[in-house]
Amino acid sequence: MQTNADSGFRPVEAARRRIRSPIIRDFLRDRWLYLMALPGILFFLIFKYVPMYGVIMAFQDFKPHLGFSGSPWVGFKHFERFFGEDQFWMLFRNTFLLAIYNLIFFFPLPIILALMLNELRSERFKRFIQTFVYIPHFVSWVVVVGIFYILFTTEGGAVNELLFKLTGEKIPFLLEPEWFRTMIVTQSIWKEVGWGTIIFLAALAGVDLQLYEAARIDGAGRWRQLWHITLPAIRSTIVILLILRLGNFLDSGFEHIFLMLTATNREVGEVFDTYVYVKGLTQAQFSYSAAVGLFKSVVGLVLVVVANWLAKRFGEEGVY
Repeated sequence: MQTNADSGFRPVEAARRRIRSPIIRDFLRDRWLYLMALPGILFFLIFKYVPMYGVIMAFQDFKPHLGFSGSPWVGFKHFERFFGEDQFWMLFRNTFLLAIYNLIFFFPLPIILALMLNELRSERFKRFIQTFVYIPHFVSWVVVVGIFYILFTTEGGAVNELLFKLTGEKIPFLLEPEWFRTMIVTQSIWKEVGWGTIIFLAALAGVDLQLYEAARIDGAGRWRQLWHITLPAIRSTIVILLILRLGNFLDSGFEHIFLMLTATNREVGEVFDTYVYVKGLTQAQFSYSAAVGLFKSVVGLVLVVVANWLAKRFGEEGVY
């Protein structure tokens, strides 16, 4: 006679017991999690991995009417041309400096802001500040650049009007090359620093409160608790995000840079992203622009691999 336990025994469970392969057994056990991840997997497959087939364009003289299979192969011709261009070192310098400035001035700020928000005791005030600093993330770069233009233009801009009243002079922030990188980094900080705190606040929420209680009993002040408990608790998160950041080291953000470029600051503002746009779309040099983009991707891959190796060498988990 069949018992209640036997009648409720699911066929999937019976099949799982008969399967000896641990991979298939784990897949059946977590099948609903894999199903939930399926949309994200499909997104990356369709929009990230399948288009990678197009990198062969960098090694061809690509002709749209011939397609990938009919276009003639030229090997490293476009890379040799790119590295031999007079503009290469100018592009590399501009992109590298913007990346370094963002890494030095932008990357630490979400960590600092998250630590400051974590110290707030009023939940209502904390939520208000979080919302206030998150909002700029949802504003497009067109609007951000427009706001800065209204504030810093020499023709009625609030900042220049104030400077004129104080010093009798106006500064063309939007035209002078020496102000270009400062404006770019400032805009990036204003727009994205609040959004960058989300992951760090989530990491801080997982810190065991008993550690703070024990530290207070031992006489540790707020700074010692921050240095010996809070920062070590989120150190792995900081390292992983730094590694991922290095993967996009040469990605300056096309839309942002393109909107800020003028004829007077192009010498310091032209980067790989805008160069690819000019050569690939406006001049239809598809293979050449693909070679430039592939160069950027290879540099990012090398940086991620090296940074991940160094992280593991110093005892951190790394990305993989």
